[in-house]
Amino acid sequence: MKTKSIAFLGPLGTNTEQATIKYDPKATPINCSSINEIFEMVTTKKADEGMVPIENSIDGPVTDTLDILIHESKLSIQNEIILNISHCLITNKNSSEKESFSEIFSHPQALNQCKKFLLAKYPKTKLIASMSTSEAVKFVANSTKKIAAIGTDRAAEIYEAQIIAKNIEDNMNNSTRFIVLSHKKTSPSGNDKTSLCFSFSKDSPGSLYKVLGKFAKRDINLTKIESRPSKNTLGQYVFLIDLEGHQEENLIKETLLEVKQEVSELKLFGSYPIDKISK
Repeated sequence: MKTKSIAFLGPLGTNTEQATIKYDPKATPINCSSINEIFEMVTTKKADEGMVPIENSIDGPVTDTLDILIHESKLSIQNEIILNISHCLITNKNSSEKESFSEIFSHPQALNQCKKFLLAKYPKTKLIASMSTSEAVKFVANSTKKIAAIGTDRAAEIYEAQIIAKNIEDNMNNSTRFIVLSHKKTSPSGNDKTSLCFSFSKDSPGSLYKVLGKFAKRDINLTKIESRPSKNTLGQYVFLIDLEGHQEENLIKETLLEVKQEVSELKLFGSYPIDKISK
């Protein structure tokens, strides 16, 4: 039997890789350099599935993922993985915790999530953005300079760097939600979530209220509501919703048929099993 391949946001040691391992430790990972590349790998069937981040509990939605889902992709979400995120301060083996670093590298999101720690410990150190936390750790590990990176403990192990501080994130309730993309659709599991988006051709009083009312009158719980610019006209938006239930359930089918009559466009991203926060 062929081993499943999963495209993920690399390099090795990222949280996306950790989500991929949690989801399917036996799968063949395919290292990608961008979210767009992951979508492309799955779309062209060079990878069976793709793992991408979609939202963080601190920094909110991952707009690259949402915009591709809305405007470009025909792939389905078939699963979600939620990870608790923990950051480490990492340096090369030539440096130590007592030293003042000239530069600290990491992904902008990680730097932002450790602002209080960085201001308290390294207020004069220059912060430099990297493509990923793992890229930052890899660069620092191979340097002889007194520099550091923010990344995962797995990245420190992979690139043979040393951890000088753990759990440096400002908020310990920091978690990221990842989604699994594929050409397949999932069957109801009994504990599912459905993701979709919709838009209106023109702005009118009560239009959003009417749509949300379709779910409310049937006691369908909406677990997330947000909006993104339509990219057509200033002030025009696409609304995104996550709801409890599977699109194949009669109640959800009935509701979506009514919603379709109120909107100009309705796009289902998929139905999939609900995950819980875990490390």
